[in-house]
Amino acid sequence: MNHPPSDKFIRNLHVVFGDQLSMETAAFSELDKELDAILMMEVDHEATYIPQHKIRLALFFSAMRHFREALRKKGFRVFYTELEDQENTHSFAGEIERCVFCCHPQQVLVTEPGDYRVLNTLKQSLKALSVPLKVVTDDHFMCSIDEFKAFAKDQESLLLERFYRTMRRRYGILMQGDEPEGGRWNYDKDNRESFGKEGPENVPKMRTFNPDQITCDVIRLVEQRYADSPGHLDFFDYPVTRRQALESLEDFITHRLPDFGRYQDAMVTGHPYLYHSRLTCVLNLHLLDPREVIDAAVASYYSGKAPLNSVEGFVRQVLGWREYVRGVYWLKMPDYEHQNALKAHQDMPAFMWTAETDMRCLQACLQQLVDHAYAHHIQRLMVLGLFSMLLGVNPWKVHEWHMSMYADAVDWVSVPNVLGMSQYADGGFLATKPYAASGNYIQKMSNYCRHCRYNPKQATGEKACPITTLYWDFLDRHREVIRENHRMKFQYSNLLRKSEGEMSAIRRQAESLRKRYT
Repeated sequence: MNHPPSDKFIRNLHVVFGDQLSMETAAFSELDKELDAILMMEVDHEATYIPQHKIRLALFFSAMRHFREALRKKGFRVFYTELEDQENTHSFAGEIERCVFCCHPQQVLVTEPGDYRVLNTLKQSLKALSVPLKVVTDDHFMCSIDEFKAFAKDQESLLLERFYRTMRRRYGILMQGDEPEGGRWNYDKDNRESFGKEGPENVPKMRTFNPDQITCDVIRLVEQRYADSPGHLDFFDYPVTRRQALESLEDFITHRLPDFGRYQDAMVTGHPYLYHSRLTCVLNLHLLDPREVIDAAVASYYSGKAPLNSVEGFVRQVLGWREYVRGVYWLKMPDYEHQNALKAHQDMPAFMWTAETDMRCLQACLQQLVDHAYAHHIQRLMVLGLFSMLLGVNPWKVHEWHMSMYADAVDWVSVPNVLGMSQYADGGFLATKPYAASGNYIQKMSNYCRHCRYNPKQATGEKACPITTLYWDFLDRHREVIRENHRMKFQYSNLLRKSEGEMSAIRRQAESLRKRYT
């Protein structure tokens, strides 16, 4: 960290975290290049408090170093702690204290962090140092924390669909007056196609980026310093700058958005991205603004280049779901992270970090994670999340695994998505039902089952699909929850058709699976 002379006046010390890499924020608008300075920190604690994928580490550190260079070119004073700095205390609290003691700022300024834990660290550290802390609204998001709380206060039940429609009307996105473009708010029914036996044809390749010198240096550093971290860096090709993020957006809008909608739930071995965008990383790092992403998608529809079902489905993910889960996170934390409505206590199987399993669906999705630190939303929810829930893994362990393995994972995203949507740990606050399914769903939406040793239609026996076995066992173990949920009446009625003999065999096989996997 390069400190100024001790007599150099610092008014605001603006702390910028690794997921806040934008100069177009309210906090930056308060800075004076002569009077203020910026602090950025690479610390071991944030890289190791849970095991983290090497790609995730390299992405954050490379993007941070590139942003540092962009700031300096703009004339900002930047104090930057690199991992290799000998005086690095390797914690946010320690580095802030070290900088405060040297620079004596009148105030520390920060954009709202994306992690409740980090915000608490800031508050406690600066209180101990007797330095004022000003937390500025993160206007990267289209719905502020206070606005979401006001919305939630007026709702009998906090439904995504109601929030999404409110946001569409508020911003006039895909609207004709007060009515939705095309007469429907939701085109999900048009967005559930799978590929035929021939599989996808001519899927456009993802725009990728060769590592420059900064990224190469970071890759070497991660390989040396975090050699035991999961995953590998053989295929690192992520965007790490604002310019590259914009190129990624243009690539998606031009080449994959037109078919994104109809195939967004499909899964195919050897095709990690299909028609998905891979923009969540640069969005969550703030290298892209959600407004420009939405504007580009909507413009593609109005120019006739992408159909409404694709554009609406994509807008719903960005304007609806992304803003919604952030609102839920800050509405319900810190208690939310302790939810465990299904009383799940299993450990996460070791193969979830290595992809060493004979279940083809899991192996395919996990290998993507090992290779690319990426899986799209159906792979996350209806394969990896589904398996974890059916097995009965402790939901907080699932969240920690999610934070470990995905390049785009940050706390405000992961906690609601995993505990609420994926694992039903909140008892139905976020999701209106547990997303439970048998192997038949995976067979319908993918080619994973085609060469698998297990049969998705069998729940017992040597060839029984573990997903199917665990599915029926899950419904059985949670009969009280299932039968009270009106959205699961069909599944509950199917469960009642099982004889006691069938269920006894399923229970035994499920218990054997739990012992084997954990």
